[in-house]
Amino acid sequence: MSLTESFGRQYHEKGWEVVESVYEPDECERIAELSLKYVDHTPTTKDGIQEPRKVKLAYPCDVEFRRFAHDNRLLTLVRQLLDGMDPLLMMDQVFMKPPNFGTRKPFHQDNAYFRCEPADEIVTAWIALDDVDESNGCVRYIDGSHRGDVVDHHGVKGEEYHLTPEEKDIDRDRESKGLVKKGGVIFHHSKALHGSGPNTSDRWRRGYATHWVTKNVHSESAIYRRGFFHLPDYPNL
Repeated sequence: MSLTESFGRQYHEKGWEVVESVYEPDECERIAELSLKYVDHTPTTKDGIQEPRKVKLAYPCDVEFRRFAHDNRLLTLVRQLLDGMDPLLMMDQVFMKPPNFGTRKPFHQDNAYFRCEPADEIVTAWIALDDVDESNGCVRYIDGSHRGDVVDHHGVKGEEYHLTPEEKDIDRDRESKGLVKKGGVIFHHSKALHGSGPNTSDRWRRGYATHWVTKNVHSESAIYRRGFFHLPDYPNL
């Protein structure tokens, strides 16, 4: 990992930033393989084949997730984006797009789900467990969208678990691609509009999303009101 004094500048200007080589590729491969053991949702394809999609809460499942998430290489970067405040893990998820299958994720703001304040003290660190490019469903961002409010979101017809704004609230002229290599991390603000396309390649696209807050953050949502940082310490961290 090689950082310059400019780290954090793009995050504050555009709402997201990539740092390559935070983790070693073999470390990411172990976590990617471990994730398959804990998949909690496997949608069915038109051919009747079930494919892994997501591990909603990886952290409580295995000590390896906990060590990976709390690695000082990651925490140092998150702390810098939080102006030196200690990061507390609110929740984590492993997103999976299997080869030639992984579905799209509509544009959304994390804080439309979280409903946390202050929004500036919430950082998502999306750890690439595979090389990620446009063909296997990279995360896409609307640059500068974190500077406004959380816009109204609504459920997608037939996929009400997906929330997304009206098209008029998505300025696609400012869309950028979050390309990142295995072991790199994309950091984004809780109000940054982002989404991803389907995986049309013959490669995996897996990402371990960790959501960090400060001790000042509170939520209107019962789901996020009490995060991992309130739970008893896990052993063997």
